[in-house]
Amino acid sequence: MAGAKRSGCRFCEIEKGAGSALVVHEDATTLAFLDRRPLFPGHCLLIPREHHETLFDLPDPLVGHLFANVRLLTHAVEMATGAEGSFVAINNRISQSVPHLHVHVVPRRRKDGLRGFFWPRHPYGSEAEARGIQAAIREAVEGLRR
Repeated sequence: MAGAKRSGCRFCEIEKGAGSALVVHEDATTLAFLDRRPLFPGHCLLIPREHHETLFDLPDPLVGHLFANVRLLTHAVEMATGAEGSFVAINNRISQSVPHLHVHVVPRRRKDGLRGFFWPRHPYGSEAEARGIQAAIREAVEGLRR
């Protein structure tokens, strides 16, 4: 069912506007929003708007655009959070909590405690903190797109 919206898919629901998410970037083919269970504040997920479960399922014409937005989002997240670097990851089936292709963009700092695949979560202290990070990333994305 690649390409269609999948009933019951949380990310398809967000894409349709039926699920809630703090969106940081969107265009005709992709949508980026804050992860609800971030590794660190500013942790974002970038998804294709069409339902594709894995990177292998993504049609060739969309791959370049997806990764151009990964690059844009990575830079924006680092700028917005003052991070020293970032971590970018995709799970294909194994450890893929939602079976809809999504790219993790995670801000990183030296000695931040992220080691290997042990990922301690650092939730937002409040909705206001999450919205502040959302606004900062959106502003950085817009600044980079100019």
